[in-house]
Amino acid sequence: MNINVYTEATPNPATMKFIVNKLLINGSVDYPTRESAETSAFAKELYKFSFVNGVFFASNFVTVTKTEGADWADIEPILKEFVKGAVESELTVQAKEQEDVNFEGTDTEVKIQQILNDYVRPAVEQDGGAIAFKSFDEGVVTVELRGSCSGCPSSTITLKAGIENLLKRMVPEVTEVVSEAL
Repeated sequence: MNINVYTEATPNPATMKFIVNKLLINGSVDYPTRESAETSAFAKELYKFSFVNGVFFASNFVTVTKTEGADWADIEPILKEFVKGAVESELTVQAKEQEDVNFEGTDTEVKIQQILNDYVRPAVEQDGGAIAFKSFDEGVVTVELRGSCSGCPSSTITLKAGIENLLKRMVPEVTEVVSEAL
């Protein structure tokens, strides 16, 4: 199979999506630090570049967060070439496949997780990020934003205007949605 890589800007200027014509992983996995990448040959190799400050994988793309001083014009071609080679040589994204999604908790918590999975996850993945349900307590849903969503200037708007409104409409018990910083 001939591997093609193309890039896509994300709403977060510090991150870029590198999209390939092959499934990399079912679901998503975040390696926000060099240390967290120990279980991923692919992420570990990416972190060898001094300008890489975050790595996130979902379906057919990897989102790379750059260090502050790096310029996309300089590093994008280097990363594009690396991603192509890594996919061609089948570097592993993670040591073992994650289990199927099983939602746990109260009926309300399961409903919230299902909505996040079905409606919100595909949208944030389009922008190179991911969202994870953390908790539901007294009307407040706490989520964790990963990939390009982590530290993105427009993630607050997405959280309040998009996700919070959707959940309030579909789950009357929800009064607020907040993000837990990584």
